[in-house]
Amino acid sequence: MKKRKYGKELGFQTRAVHSGNDVDKETNAIKRPITMGNSYELPYDPTNINWSSADSILYTRNGGSNQKYLEEKIANLENGEDAIVLASGVGALSGLFFSLLESGDHVVFSNVTYIAAYRLLNELFNEKFKVKTTIVDTTDIEEIKKAVTNKTKLIHIETPGNPTIGISDIEEIAKIAHEHGALLSVDNTFASPFNQRPLELGADYVIESLTKYINGHGDSMGGAIIANDKELLTPIREQSQVNLGATISPFNAWLIMRGSVTLPLRMKAHNENAQAVAEWLESQENISFVSYPGLESNKGHEIAKKQMFNGYGGMIAFGLKANHDKHNEFVSHLKIITSAVSLGHDESLIVFIGEDDERQYLYPKEFHNGFFRFSVGIEDVEDIIEDLRQALEKTGLFSKI
Repeated sequence: MKKRKYGKELGFQTRAVHSGNDVDKETNAIKRPITMGNSYELPYDPTNINWSSADSILYTRNGGSNQKYLEEKIANLENGEDAIVLASGVGALSGLFFSLLESGDHVVFSNVTYIAAYRLLNELFNEKFKVKTTIVDTTDIEEIKKAVTNKTKLIHIETPGNPTIGISDIEEIAKIAHEHGALLSVDNTFASPFNQRPLELGADYVIESLTKYINGHGDSMGGAIIANDKELLTPIREQSQVNLGATISPFNAWLIMRGSVTLPLRMKAHNENAQAVAEWLESQENISFVSYPGLESNKGHEIAKKQMFNGYGGMIAFGLKANHDKHNEFVSHLKIITSAVSLGHDESLIVFIGEDDERQYLYPKEFHNGFFRFSVGIEDVEDIIEDLRQALEKTGLFSKI
């Protein structure tokens, strides 16, 4: 049976449904099954096999069939040539950094990043492996220009950034990186490939935490590295996947494959809900600030409008005109919105980041008194807003305006 191919001429939603899937050759099932075996039958003469190769399916630590199907889908959705799927988003970040960086290399990275990226670059690689790192506000192009040198090997950014939702200009930063012979990696988790595709804007690598929007159901973990040049991924596959053992499990790969089918539908709801919620929050007297790129008042709005083509995502940061305890009290009154880490789930999630967070000094001033990172779910938006309203009222912070 001929393998089906789904190219860029098809719409994103069609590719989300079909890419990576095919008719199962053994059963004729129209969905590929979970292959839970950790070993695969060897050829007649296995003596010439490279046991650390990921080129063929031999052993699931080197790569399994469900992983390969998911890699095909993720590469397709990002408009990339190839993808590597690993056990988590952090596995993808560390896999990229481990294979790419050597002692003496220089990295410029965003002052606002996922905590693991901050730990890896600011502490682990810096202190243990003597990789030189410079933290800059990558929403400011001039700061990047000052920091990058001809010895810079990598610029790593997040946009929108976690947790302040800042926007960095991918296309302009890619130009700066390439002018200095450096590579650009972009963590695209907060946007998802439905809203933003950094490879089309000049990035060399894209990172996705598949745990978040692409899976979308809060029930599995995975991460991906995507590139337009297959050769850029070969050392990562050989070193970080095979020899560090960060391979995704077949079941998690299958769950993410299943969840990704509805990514376009879910992201439309996340985008619409977050926009409405952000506008409502901005209208409230006792909300100290709202950070969401879909707001015209947002510093990054024009750049986001240029590079985020379907919407501005489901992530909002906001604060209260209140003390530490009032922030916690507000959360305690929420009924639909759940206080939990992670993001991109079907349900709305919120986390309070206090004023003593170790990275507050890196954030804009309005974040210094503590704030919420709010992952807006796909519930009816009227119910989300009413939940926020009644929690503000019970906390004594709701004003009818």
